[in-house]
Amino acid sequence: MSTHTEREDDGLDPGLRAIMGERRLLINLAYRLLGSLADAEDVVQETYARWYALSRQEQEAIDSPGAWLTKVASRICLDQLRSARARRERYVGEWIPEPLPDHTEWVGGRPGGATGDPADRVTLDESITMALLVVLDAMTPAERVAFVLHDVFRYPFNEVAEIVGRTPAACRQLATSARRRVRAAQTPDAAAARRADVVRDFRQAWEAKDIDALIGLLDPEVVTVADGGGLVSAEPRPVRGGERVARYFVDLLDRVPGLTVLERTVNGQPGLVTQHDGVTVTVMAFDVAGEVIKHIWAVRNPEKLRPWPGAAKPAPSR
Repeated sequence: MSTHTEREDDGLDPGLRAIMGERRLLINLAYRLLGSLADAEDVVQETYARWYALSRQEQEAIDSPGAWLTKVASRICLDQLRSARARRERYVGEWIPEPLPDHTEWVGGRPGGATGDPADRVTLDESITMALLVVLDAMTPAERVAFVLHDVFRYPFNEVAEIVGRTPAACRQLATSARRRVRAAQTPDAAAARRADVVRDFRQAWEAKDIDALIGLLDPEVVTVADGGGLVSAEPRPVRGGERVARYFVDLLDRVPGLTVLERTVNGQPGLVTQHDGVTVTVMAFDVAGEVIKHIWAVRNPEKLRPWPGAAKPAPSR
């Protein structure tokens, strides 16, 4: 599937318009490869820096600037993925991909500057659900790049091979291996309306502190993972089992009185957002299988919540 969206940039010369028109595609690609909007933005910025470091003659010699930008961005992402293991070892607690809001609630731009630029927004579709991002994060860097480029963005394997540095046949095998991982992690798909109903029922039972109702909505083997990044309090390890998860959420309401729970779209799926004193403190994504919830991902790291309305403003730099 393609996530490329054309932009109108009145006032720009055609060459510059064509280059800048690739920005949204690059943001979409980098986010799916890295699971972090902040890292994706850095990758795109570095990609454009490399383009503008070329001489005019070098730029004009490139037959397809869009393909060049995609190749460079993908290679930067691949390098970052290869170094991610060391960075994750330094990360405090569990790591969850950065959640994204519905486009109607997106707060664009970097911290301190809400530009609302549509080119900085990620297209939400079935390739961006939290469940899939978590599976992608468990892949090898080469598997992830091959799968995203070919299965999501429909790049042919000969082009993927140039980026990954392997033969087309090897890239085909990487994508096949990645596809097996995705299929193995897939749960029976619930209808969109039913997913929303289950999440709504969870919210109502949670607010009522009805442990029995919560248990009835949770798979017996449900897993809840929280990500605070060492910046805010969060359960350091996954919480497993229907009763334990139900009591965990009820205890949370007791510990944080005045918590407001809102139904919101998270990475294109029904989710929940909690706010305290008007500040967004948690974004929750759900994996619903049939009539029950199998996974809950709760992102509390404020650095990952900056696209969300009500997110805490970053502390001013000194």
